[in-house]
Amino acid sequence: MGRKPRVALVHDHLVQDGGAEQVLRELMRTWPDAPVYTAYFDPRKMGPDFRGKDIRTSYLQRLPLARRFYKWTMLLLDGAFRRFDLSEYDVVVSSASAWAKSVRTGSDTLHVCYCHTPTRYLWSDADRYIRETGYPGFLKSAFRALLGRLRKKDLRAARGVDDYVANSRYVADRIKRYYGRPAAVIHPPVDSSKFGPTAKRRDYFLLAGRLEPYKRCDVVIEAANRLGIRLIVMGNGTDRARLEKLAGPTVEFTGRVSDAKRKQLFAEARALVNPQEEDFGITVVEALASGTPVIAFREGGAREIVTAKTGAFFDKQTPDVVAAALRTFKSERYRPADLLERSKDFSASRFRARLREHVHRTYQASDQGPRRHADRR
Repeated sequence: MGRKPRVALVHDHLVQDGGAEQVLRELMRTWPDAPVYTAYFDPRKMGPDFRGKDIRTSYLQRLPLARRFYKWTMLLLDGAFRRFDLSEYDVVVSSASAWAKSVRTGSDTLHVCYCHTPTRYLWSDADRYIRETGYPGFLKSAFRALLGRLRKKDLRAARGVDDYVANSRYVADRIKRYYGRPAAVIHPPVDSSKFGPTAKRRDYFLLAGRLEPYKRCDVVIEAANRLGIRLIVMGNGTDRARLEKLAGPTVEFTGRVSDAKRKQLFAEARALVNPQEEDFGITVVEALASGTPVIAFREGGAREIVTAKTGAFFDKQTPDVVAAALRTFKSERYRPADLLERSKDFSASRFRARLREHVHRTYQASDQGPRRHADRR
């Protein structure tokens, strides 16, 4: 290769700061000169890492209230990303769980998609999404009627990707099932530097993350109620009001907390309880980096993180099964050194090195022949 390849990054949206945005941070550190294309950007909700960066938004940024009520613009997102013309770049790396992969690229551009999951509300979670969304009944009916058309658009977008990278084997299987494409697996980055063990262990279990219905925090709260054990619920979300009504006197809600408080709550817990089926499970790694073992539902990405040396599993998302797991759990069985060592497998530096090498190798290979998946119509 002669000159340095021109790289662009694409991300679904920047209106909330979660695991996908942590991936984008590391993409920006890997390719610091690359602009970021996204549907919309709300700097008030994003951290300092995004200030002063070259972030290029779609026309949706100019729509009144679009950033606040971004879920209502769902039907516009494919078209918004297709308006971006990235044919001037040699490499496009999209960070996508929805429509970021819809961007148009040139026939000589390599499009690598780091896929957090095939679009959940179109495929694996379509029924639950329609059932649990806050949309009025007539909009739910309209969405059901449009589901087939949206899936066709999503498949068209998926065909425009040259190379897929999944954040877990669990997601790689889903990419194969819905898009018919193989995917390399590179686990997402977890910033372990913000966490660490403590000699002080307190008598409580911890739930951490966004409080959304699919996270199944309710089964842990009901289990804690039955056992009369202390449970701390850290985080906010649309399901918080319902969960607070469900909670008994031994359950405490903290909402969002400072980094120092978050570090303390992780490190002093008897265990983190992970009741949801996640694509990966960043909070699970954060617990391990805190020297805290994990009790996890035996599905999704948690199976790729938790080992016999770092935690235990339960097999059903019911209060009875979770209560049994909490009752019998012995945190003293787990060595902090084993937990910390396991967390290092998911470091940000390892993620950057693996992804940089994968993209470089794929770009070199693509330079030797035509693209296999270049349907960019």
